[in-house]
Amino acid sequence: MTGAFDFHVHAFTDILAERAVAGLAETSGIKPSTDGTVSGLKQLLAERGISGAMLLPIATKPTQQKTINNWAAETAGDGIYSCGTVHPDADDIFDELERISALGLCGLKFHPEYQFFRPDEERMIPVYRRAGELGLFVVFHAGWDPYGRGEVLAVPESIAHVAERCPDTTFIAAHMGGIYMADRVLDSLAGRFGNLFFDTAVVAGYLSDEQFMQIAEKQGADRILFGSDVPWDDPARELAMIDRSPLSPAEKELILHGNAEKLLSRSAR
Repeated sequence: MTGAFDFHVHAFTDILAERAVAGLAETSGIKPSTDGTVSGLKQLLAERGISGAMLLPIATKPTQQKTINNWAAETAGDGIYSCGTVHPDADDIFDELERISALGLCGLKFHPEYQFFRPDEERMIPVYRRAGELGLFVVFHAGWDPYGRGEVLAVPESIAHVAERCPDTTFIAAHMGGIYMADRVLDSLAGRFGNLFFDTAVVAGYLSDEQFMQIAEKQGADRILFGSDVPWDDPARELAMIDRSPLSPAEKELILHGNAEKLLSRSAR
């Protein structure tokens, strides 16, 4: 792998992309950086000099799991990797974990604000542990989201509980541990768990350079992944934030692609 690797991107099937992006853009007020298709994603990555990316699909209903995971497996390749998805309310969640592993997907993406659960609910602990046994890392949306229904469900403290209880599973808390929750990330999450990574998705939109460095210094560059949240941000913004930071060249290399390489090598089966 050469160049930056974007560990947090989204895309949709060609049939759904226009409607999905339009609806989410209207709710969030964000102008998308792509048209939501895989081809649009690849074009933007090439324009930004990014060598590859991790798709993070989300099943918002239990009935969507299999269809989305099949699409994710079919989409992977040519620099595109993908996680799978399971819904916390699915009756066949453990069967689908096995299938995700068999499909060669890299991990699991959960979005508590879309799937309406708290990361540290007792029923989910066996799911995370089984994911770890299968070599799948677990990615959480963390912090505020424009689709949230009030109280934020994925708070830093809940992710800390999960990381502590499942030490053999690798977790990724997106958005540097939580959108609009920098103080809580510093108090309860950053630098506390060797099995926990952060990603930089959309951080240029809500963290100051000083806040970014406070979290990065406490967490450690060896457990931070470059991510953008395409199409909800342009990766050029996160790349610029990392570039202008006082991190050393070696630390920047870890964030931009070195840590991604290690995680991908662990999940390769």
